[in-house]
Amino acid sequence: MVTIKDVAREAKVSVATVSRVLNDSGPVSDDTRRLISEVAHRMRYVPHSGARSLITSKTQTLGVLLPDLYGEFFSEVIRGMDNTAQRNGFHLLISRSYADKSGIETAMRAMRGRVDGVVAMSPDIDAESLLNLPSTIPVVLLCSVSRGHEVDSLTIQNCRGAREMVRHLVSLGHTRIAIIKGSAGNYDAAERLRGYRMALREAGIVPDPPLEQSGNFTEAGGYAATIDLLALRERPTAIFAANDSMAIGALSALRESGVQVPEEMAVAGFDDIPLARFMDPPLSSVHVPICELGARAVELLLHGVTHKNDHARRRERVSTELVIRRSTGAEPAERSPPRTFKRETVSV
Repeated sequence: MVTIKDVAREAKVSVATVSRVLNDSGPVSDDTRRLISEVAHRMRYVPHSGARSLITSKTQTLGVLLPDLYGEFFSEVIRGMDNTAQRNGFHLLISRSYADKSGIETAMRAMRGRVDGVVAMSPDIDAESLLNLPSTIPVVLLCSVSRGHEVDSLTIQNCRGAREMVRHLVSLGHTRIAIIKGSAGNYDAAERLRGYRMALREAGIVPDPPLEQSGNFTEAGGYAATIDLLALRERPTAIFAANDSMAIGALSALRESGVQVPEEMAVAGFDDIPLARFMDPPLSSVHVPICELGARAVELLLHGVTHKNDHARRRERVSTELVIRRSTGAEPAERSPPRTFKRETVSV
């Protein structure tokens, strides 16, 4: 394996000069810079990332902490993150962690010294439990709100999106509208439930506890919740699932139970994952620009990295939009999602 000493010997310069060129960390003449670059390329020298990080105090790596890696939502988030990171010369170190405090703290400790900053999607806990890293390490919270001023955060317009979808169902004449909720204690789930209840009250409909079923954001959870809803003496006529995975589970349960969608039961989801438009019938959903969400999280983190975490903290919310398809039985049969990524900055 070629070492930095080999490059210095071949170029007839000092190791320190080679280091300054390869790490762009000091003044070197243009001729010397070209010579060292040519020699390193010819000898196929690859700098040791660990040694380089000791010199530059940078790893060119960003940590990503997610509660799960399964499903289209997370794959789209990661795709947006990776595209943006690579475009800026960074790589990702991705870790799945359980959503409890100890699991996240363990993962964060494992990343210490290996990354220049961390995007943490931790909807089940307060941001303060993440702040065990040195103050120089930037952290961006994804789908969770910080109560303090120490970290940047990026959230979705959960309440507004859920409210608009339920209002859409009400406009179609539905009065018994069920919700399949997400995980207990989850920030996104709580906000979507709040939007659901808000829309019902605005329509003069009193929320009915039996119509609020838990689904834990999974297809199996959506399936089981729908079976329970169908067993009620007074069935709902519409189901709003707090994410598309649960809505897909609901569609499966309704099909197996012989319930026609949307003729007997309207179904809507949240997130608008790529699979939603290919369901039978195509699924109405609250569109979230998922890939752009991941990209924006990395952009916020890179801003913190560039400014060495000495910057005004930002709180941003990503806009949502209804995408109406045949599963709710309304016209138009398809409406394209927004072409532009919309967000609002919230004062800290």
